[in-house]
Formats: sequence, C-alpha cells, structure tokens
Amino acid sequence: MGKKSGKKGASTTDSASSVNADEKYGINSFSDLKAENLKNVICNNRYAQMLIVLTVAAFALRFYNLGFNSIWLDEGSTLGFARQSLLGIWESTAGGEFNPPLFYYIEHFMLIFGDSEFILRFVPALLGALTVPVFYFIGREVCGRMGGIIAAALLAFSSFHLFYSQDARAYTTMLFFFSIAVLFYLIALRSDSLKHWIIFGVFASLSFWTHFYVFVAVGILILHALIVKREAILKDIKSVKTIAAGLIAFIIVSLPLIYVTIGLFFKRTASAPTWGLSGLDVFTQTILQITNGLYLAAVFGILAVIGCIFLLLKEDKRDYGYLMILSIILPFIVTYVLSSMIPMSPRYMIYILPFFFVSIAAAFCFIPQNIDYRKVAAAATVILFLISIPYFMGYYTTYSKNDWRGFSGQLSKITNEGDYIVVMPGYMAQPLDYYYSNSTDGTIQVGASSAANLEQINANRLNSTGEPVAYYIITWDISAANPSGDAMDWISKNAQYIGQNMGIYVFRSL
Repeated sequence: MGKKSGKKGASTTDSASSVNADEKYGINSFSDLKAENLKNVICNNRYAQMLIVLTVAAFALRFYNLGFNSIWLDEGSTLGFARQSLLGIWESTAGGEFNPPLFYYIEHFMLIFGDSEFILRFVPALLGALTVPVFYFIGREVCGRMGGIIAAALLAFSSFHLFYSQDARAYTTMLFFFSIAVLFYLIALRSDSLKHWIIFGVFASLSFWTHFYVFVAVGILILHALIVKREAILKDIKSVKTIAAGLIAFIIVSLPLIYVTIGLFFKRTASAPTWGLSGLDVFTQTILQITNGLYLAAVFGILAVIGCIFLLLKEDKRDYGYLMILSIILPFIVTYVLSSMIPMSPRYMIYILPFFFVSIAAAFCFIPQNIDYRKVAAAATVILFLISIPYFMGYYTTYSKNDWRGFSGQLSKITNEGDYIVVMPGYMAQPLDYYYSNSTDGTIQVGASSAANLEQINANRLNSTGEPVAYYIITWDISAANPSGDAMDWISKNAQYIGQNMGIYVFRSL
C-alpha cells in the first residue's frame, strides 16, 4: 500500500484504476511513519481508510458487552494462575500445567486493575482487534491490497475469532504474536534479510510462549522456507544461514520452554485423552466452528481452493500457494495423528486463520484487473458484515458460556446454613467461587470426582448435627474427570434432580 516500491506482492494484482492516491501515499517501511505521510495516507488512500474502518469495527465488536458472559471453567483457571507469583506461574507450567506461562504473566499484571470479567478479557479483546491490521499486511504481501482488505474483513467479522477475543484465555494473544511472525516470515522470504528472519524467530517464540500447539505452525514455516530456498541451498550451503538465524532466534528465546514441553508431551500422552475431539471430527468441527456453519464452510472452502489455485498458477506467487496449502493441510494431519494421544479442540488451531483467510482473499484476484479492486474490497467487506449480523444479534443477547453468575444467586436462595455444596468435578469450583461464597452463605463446600469421594462426603454429612442437606452441582465435565461413570451412578441412587441453569445441573440428597 502506498509509494511504489516494486516489491513482490505489494500491488502486482491490483487493478490499474486503483492507483493514483493509493499508490502515492502509503506505508511500506518504518521510514513512512512520518506525521505528514500518515496524514496523507489517512486522507487519500482508500485502502487505508477501509482498514481503519475495519479496525475500528473490530474494536467495537470485541469490546462491546465484554463482561456479558459469566466466567467459565478455563477463565477461572486463568484467574487462579494469574494470582500466583511470577515464579509460581513458571513452577506451575514446569510442574504440569498444560499451557505456557506468558499469557498468565500478562494477566498477572492486569490484576493491578482488578479481576472483573472485563479486565480479565481486556488483553484478548485488545490483541484480537489489533490482529486485524496485521492480517491486512499479510494479505497484501501475498495477493495485493484488495486481498489484504478482504483478509482483514474476514477476521474482523469472524464469529470464531470474536468468541475467543472475549475469552480470558491465550488464543487470540497467541494468534496476534503468530500473525506478526507470519508477516515477518513473508518479508524475510522476499528480502532474505537477517534482521527480518530474527524478528520472525522472536515473534514465533512469543507465540509459542503463549500456546504450545503453535509449535506445529512454526515448524511448517521453517519447512516451507527450506523448500522454497532448496535450490539456493543446494548450490551454496551458506545461503541457509538467514533461515538458520530465524530458527536459532526461536530456539534461544524458547529454550527454557522447549525443555519443559518435551516433559509435558510425554506426561500428557501417558494415558488416552478423556475429552476433546479425535479422528475426522478434528477436521469437521474445526472448519465448522471457524466458518460458523455448514453453508459458509462450503462457500469459504471453495473460495480457499480457488485462491490457492490462483497463487499456484502465478509463477511469482507459487511459493505463497505452497505456503497456504502446507499451513492449512499439515496442521490437520498432525492433529489427526495426535488426537488419539492428546486432547484436541478447534480453538487450538486458531493459528490457521491467516492462511485460510488469505487463501479466500486470493480467490478474488481472478477478477479482471480492469475492475476497480477498491470497489471489490468494499463490496466484499459489506457482504461479510451483512452475513455476520444474525450471529452478532444472537451472540450479544444470549449467553454462550455457562451462567455461573446467575446460578450462584439461585444457589444462595435454596441453601441453608450448614448445607453441603458438592461440586462435581471439584475443579468446577473455579468459576463457581468467582461468584459464590460459601463462607458468606454459611455452607460447606467440597469437591468430588468419584463414587468413593461422594460416599465419604455423605458419611461426613450424616454424622453432622441435624443431617444437613447436600446439593450436588454437576457439569458434563464429570465424564472427563470420572470416565468410569461411577460418580453419576452414585448420584442416580442417592440424590434427586431438582433443576439446571444451562449446562449446570443441581441434585439434592434424598
């Protein structure tokens, strides 16, 4: 976008009618970040104006009703780790926590401002919105400014990305760092600059420090670089030094975490997963969640294939086509294999969004160049917004997470002093305790995950003065914590179902 630089991918697919001010004013390097140039870009560059609108929209969508949903299990876990000391967070990771510590460190410092739902979700929302312009630059690098706008619009109005931007977990933070890594990877691939390769390695490491599973995507980028540079490397082995510099930067910054990751991998694969997706469900459910439904999955899937074909047909873009294909297909193959050993969820694969959305954007490059690409980008943006409206209307008015806030109020109304609150499984106390205080309510709260636990709790209750009532608070997570099912068998014989709030079920002792 901006002053003609002749760089590969910057404007080669833009129509001739999109030049003039768009070409004259733009940001192609840090030297362009001058007040006068920025003013001209904002006032005269149509692509810049569209990007600003999309970024503002992304902020509005991600911060609107940010505290609407209750804290759920994983967010309660985030708060628990964030409340530890910095050393304690690291020790938790080294001791078996299956998430890296960087996001917990960030949340630790956010607690200075409080621990409300808004504060806990602030960073995911902020970085989620800031990822939109990064997607633009990734798209621009691959298939021009029109492609960049469409890729940015796909992310701005993505229901999948919006949901995790309003979730106090690491997914959009990881995607932010990884997207910057992808951008610098593309620049490094074109320039072969040592500086750009090192920046790529550092941001790839930051994404790894945020979520372990991005390691797969980073490995694919290195593999792609070796494939693209294979002829030069075979002619002169020294030509691999820039790629090696990026890899070394990644390893150096990630070194403590790599050691921990190896141990965690063997620990996590020691037994079969009790929850998560496996087999072909990994592919189908991930695509359905990313695209928000079967029909859009079909449309976006077809466009992604067309986009990859376009890139492969263009000699100067073929390497990008290989990148899109490798970075979309290989993660599913790896995940399919690992799903029998490690719990898998579509959210773990959020890192495929840059490649999937840019592939979709590339499909529009088949449009004849005598058509104004700015109008195509604007029309695509409007269409994406319109088809997203039904989702937004439901998302902002209906709880998408268990309503622990409302449930805690209901629980307080039915309990009496001395009653037992049995949380099943026990770790579900994390979201419950965010809203409910058994000390204030005068109840006795305990956790249980098996029939043996329940039998012991029941014995203690019956030995208490007055034989207080026990309320069993159960979610479907009990099936993962108690795969044998003996806990629910015990409940069916010793308690009576009295109601539920969304996915939270309440039983009362007989």
